[in-house]
Amino acid sequence: MLRFLVRRSLGALVIIWLISAVTFFLFFALPSEPAQLACGKNCGPEALEIINKNLGLDEPVPVQYWHYLVGIFAGRDFDIGHCSAPCLGYSFRDNQPVWETLLDRYPTTLSLAFGGTVVFLVVGITIGMVAAARRGTFADKFLSSLSLIGNSLQIYFVGTIALWLLVDTWDLVDRPEYVPISENPAKWAGGMLLPWLVMSIIFIANYSRMTRSQMIEQLGEDHVRTARAKGMSSRTVFFRYAWRGAMAPIVTIVGIDLGSLFGGAMVTEFTFTLHGLGRLAVDSVTEKDLPMLMGVMLFSCTAIVIANIIVDALYAAIDPRVRLA
Repeated sequence: MLRFLVRRSLGALVIIWLISAVTFFLFFALPSEPAQLACGKNCGPEALEIINKNLGLDEPVPVQYWHYLVGIFAGRDFDIGHCSAPCLGYSFRDNQPVWETLLDRYPTTLSLAFGGTVVFLVVGITIGMVAAARRGTFADKFLSSLSLIGNSLQIYFVGTIALWLLVDTWDLVDRPEYVPISENPAKWAGGMLLPWLVMSIIFIANYSRMTRSQMIEQLGEDHVRTARAKGMSSRTVFFRYAWRGAMAPIVTIVGIDLGSLFGGAMVTEFTFTLHGLGRLAVDSVTEKDLPMLMGVMLFSCTAIVIANIIVDALYAAIDPRVRLA
């Protein structure tokens, strides 16, 4: 297991480095005048020269990238001040350190993604298992139909209806807001409950159908039929043999869906006015804030890569044959 994780971690470092190099080139080399984005339209040559010098944009792009990498690990000095490690530069919009802004916004997105993942995995897998166990019955057809309906819905539509009905009309749940879990765990969960449920609808539909198909496939495998022939109970066969075999592909899909989860979080944050990384990314694009957008991209990609390593470890624990790959 240790060698497996070391190989995955080294590969992840290479991936993160490639992502940082490509995004830096796209953001800072392709724009003809990045300083113009920082200064605005009504900016004279003298102001542009000062901004280029202050932000280190007057150097060749490879040198800028090298200084960017050094700043991440050792900090960096700008004419506007010292940026402590990990330094991702200063925002074009408000001259605030990018790293500090990311740390302020990330807990909201992490809470949304973590809670939403727990909801759609628990609910989706449970629905899929029930449908597989009741294959061909009314319960199976009803749950499968609900999955198809849920897969066709959109977050912004469901979120707006849910706000109107559950919050403004019936007052069944708290109005969505982010409260740090360290301050009040109950308010944290209450404020994020509706966004979790809304963001999970599409994923619940996908995972319920996937779980159902995997469970049905596993129930037809030779080792499952052998277990039944030996006289084992249906519950033992279902959970000990079929369920474990069905979970391995689902764990893999979870790793693939992490990028989609960030996209869903972005729409959910806008729908419920939550200030997380998704909303920050959209604001950075609108305001052409290249350092902030670069920071969001690098931060999010690193988080997704780390999460994929965790998923790989879980997959290897479920199926030891993966460790040999």
